[in-house]
Amino acid sequence: MKLKNIFGVALAIGCIWSCKNDDDDEIEVVPPRSIIEVSAEDDEEIVSFLKTHFFNYEDFQNPPADFDYKVVFDTIAGDNSDKVSIYDSNELEGIELGSEVISVKSSDFGISDEEEADHTLYYLIARQGAKEGKPTIGDNVYLRYEGLLLDGTLFDASANQPVQFNLSTVVRGFGNGMEYFQTGMGPIENGDGTVSYEGYGVGAIFIPSGLAYFNNTSGSVISSYSPLIFKVDAFAYEKDTDYDGDGIPSYLEDVDGDGNLNNDNTDVETEFTSYLANYNDPDDDGDGIPTIEEIELDDDGNFVGFIDTDGDGVPDHLDNDL
Repeated sequence: MKLKNIFGVALAIGCIWSCKNDDDDEIEVVPPRSIIEVSAEDDEEIVSFLKTHFFNYEDFQNPPADFDYKVVFDTIAGDNSDKVSIYDSNELEGIELGSEVISVKSSDFGISDEEEADHTLYYLIARQGAKEGKPTIGDNVYLRYEGLLLDGTLFDASANQPVQFNLSTVVRGFGNGMEYFQTGMGPIENGDGTVSYEGYGVGAIFIPSGLAYFNNTSGSVISSYSPLIFKVDAFAYEKDTDYDGDGIPSYLEDVDGDGNLNNDNTDVETEFTSYLANYNDPDDDGDGIPTIEEIELDDDGNFVGFIDTDGDGVPDHLDNDL
């Protein structure tokens, strides 16, 4: 699965190394490109794809009896010259193309040039899910997906049955994009050991490289600075997932409020052998007292609120000097 988040690895990687084939067998350090320049290039490439391609919107608007509710892309040319582009999909009834601007720091990839750039994430809702509510960046989801490069190359795909993972353990753009999808009804037991869902959300997420792997590669297909596309079937999600079991719903552990849980690590300076962001750390401040003992819970063990014993503005579970 190539959705894996690379934030922890990126902290240890400051640059890409490549071998120089000369008589001296010297090693050349290839510096990462500017995240500002790459962001602009990625957006141009993605917008070009959105303007020159369409998807099978007619099937979604008037589903044939045997329609499998899968998004299919094709180029606007020849017999398809009159098709509405993905970019203009908002003109179509029941179809939504949206976008979100997300700020990304080069330091998120272990780069020390202190650059920061806005990245535009695009999402296509071909069919919105029937169930009210949408997942947060900290929730576990159940879905089916396909990963593509802009040239249509398939680099990853889940099995036909739902796969489950947390939206903060995958590339950032995928997790942020899934926040716009409502899910379906189920699971429905099929009697053969498999399950299915009805009325689930269907669409795609278009991700600039700064919200994916940026200057890193993944597998043999995804090269550095590659924008990605994920087709998704949003089956279900676990509301208020508590990924580390510390009593706090994971989405509330976004301390800096930037929609990225992986750069919130209160005790990073004391974690010498591993990097545990707060949503994945049962003792967020590293004081030896479990987080679950430093927050307010109701009689059923549900999160109620934070506690600030010394009134210094820092909640107890993030304050190691009490």
